[in-house]
Amino acid sequence: MAGQVRHPIDTAALERYISQNVPEIKIPLDVKQFGFGQSNPTYQLTAADGAKYVLRKKPPGKLLSQAAHKVEREYRVIAALSAHRTPVAVPVPRAHALCEDAAVLGTPFYIMSFVGGRIFEDAAIPSATSPTERTALWRAAVEALASLHRVDADAAGLGSFGKKGGFYGRQLATWRTICSAQARTTDVETGEPVGEIPHMGELMAFFEDEARRPRDRATLVHGDYKIDNVVFDAEEAKVAGILDWEMSTIGHPLSDLANLLHPFVSAELSSSSPNPSSPSSPSTSTKTETETAALAAVSHPGFLPNATPGLPTPADVISWYAAAAGWTPTADEVAWACAFSVFRLAAICQGIAARVATRQASSAQARRHAAAMRPLGEFAWVLVGRQLEKRKGGVAKL
Repeated sequence: MAGQVRHPIDTAALERYISQNVPEIKIPLDVKQFGFGQSNPTYQLTAADGAKYVLRKKPPGKLLSQAAHKVEREYRVIAALSAHRTPVAVPVPRAHALCEDAAVLGTPFYIMSFVGGRIFEDAAIPSATSPTERTALWRAAVEALASLHRVDADAAGLGSFGKKGGFYGRQLATWRTICSAQARTTDVETGEPVGEIPHMGELMAFFEDEARRPRDRATLVHGDYKIDNVVFDAEEAKVAGILDWEMSTIGHPLSDLANLLHPFVSAELSSSSPNPSSPSSPSTSTKTETETAALAAVSHPGFLPNATPGLPTPADVISWYAAAAGWTPTADEVAWACAFSVFRLAAICQGIAARVATRQASSAQARRHAAAMRPLGEFAWVLVGRQLEKRKGGVAKL
């Protein structure tokens, strides 16, 4: 819901830019700001004729991450996909304009069409009208993801959007460097370092073993595909638009699928779940209050088996995806990708812990995510252990 503007913009300068470059948008404008889009401030523009648009801009000031806030990449991929409709249309907003001149609003920005519909912040979709609708909404999200992975990047004009191949190898090299720096970050008051993700050496050794990795594939990937980045039609169980493309690139499609599957994988970490069936699993009986709160921030008991009527199983998701995407990942490949996804989340939480240590983040939510770093690292190792056991004759499972 758009409301009060928390990060003011120069509306007069914006209207001058629009009148000169985007004449289909009728001025004057009514400007409000969305509550989401914390990485890139996001505004709702209502034109003089009542039509609605969305403006996303880089935040002001020094950027802490060079990987985030890439509104130019967002615009490029949205513009390309909205113009490229084969073999299937990817549901994206229409791109109207990109302004890279910081003199207009202080930082680069772009304007896209407003996509009306429903956004579910809770991936279990508790507000679904029925279990049947919940199933249909999830299936629509899976099939929308598959439509993205079927796009020919070259034909869509996105052939140079990323490197074709070696995605997970590059990810590992990047995260090794980032995690090393994050681990050395010290608390400004206590001097205590953030510390390594548990089993960091063993995890990296497992993931860096190319013989264990999924078969290399390269498609367009969203980079943060999940239910709350999807706008569903207001009435029907179909996807009206996919949002938040700042992490998009050419990469391995399993990275998106594993991200979408994450609530199912991490559900066993929830405080109400039984202990994972591994001797090295985090024990619910010995969790501290801090860990319990932390795990609640990164896991959802509603995704435990049979907890929420109408939620698909991971096997359903994979089956729907395979049918729509035109290729079938093996159980081992999905298990590997899901374990890596949990490790990646542990690394992200380690980064939040580093910002908490330096007082660049101080909210209760930030502290909960920071505290999740260690149990997530332990859980990633549990998932890896299951794959190692499978090599001895077991069966891979999520």
